[in-house]
Amino acid sequence: MIDTVLFDLDGTLSDSAPGILASLRASFAEAGLDWVDADTARSLLGPPFWHSLPPLVGEQRVEQVVTAYRRHYVEGGAMFDTSCYDGIPEVLRVLAEQGYPMAVATSKPEPHASRIVAHLGLTEFFTTICGDTLDGGRDSKALVVGEALRRLGGPDPDTVLMVGDRSHDVLGAAAHGVDCAGALWGYGSATELTAAGAVRLCAKPSEVLELLAVLDAG
Repeated sequence: MIDTVLFDLDGTLSDSAPGILASLRASFAEAGLDWVDADTARSLLGPPFWHSLPPLVGEQRVEQVVTAYRRHYVEGGAMFDTSCYDGIPEVLRVLAEQGYPMAVATSKPEPHASRIVAHLGLTEFFTTICGDTLDGGRDSKALVVGEALRRLGGPDPDTVLMVGDRSHDVLGAAAHGVDCAGALWGYGSATELTAAGAVRLCAKPSEVLELLAVLDAG
């Protein structure tokens, strides 16, 4: 039976693409770099920038681009250019009423994630909001998931479900023996999530409730 649920943030709880991509585009311009094509831009939504940016900007410019990005994203307020996906608040409310401990596990820096979750009005549903450190100390989803599980008291991995929209969510959860449901309403594809090993693909948030009902029925 599943008794704990972890949720990714960008592309799973909320559509944050407008603020993220506008800030990235501005940071590329500051660094004198050409902006990328639409498919490449979409691929940057979700994974840690410490890993996704080097092939595009070079190792030596990553810190410069990330610093400029955070200035636009945080100080410029673009971090709040995000909105909950339809059905997410309702799903979280049902899970909370059913007694599921829940956590956010995101590659976004934790201080920023906490502010965004509060902006979305979702803080009350989560036992903890776990993300990367500002200096990249948890620069993989596996490290974030591990810290979230620690804060939750170390539940049996067989009783935990991760919900995320990208392959790194699936793989990061799997590093701890946790299954992941692929959120098709986000930024990843069915092919990407299936190849990574998602236990099931959910086309809309309400299907997470259906999946939990099936898993809990044994």
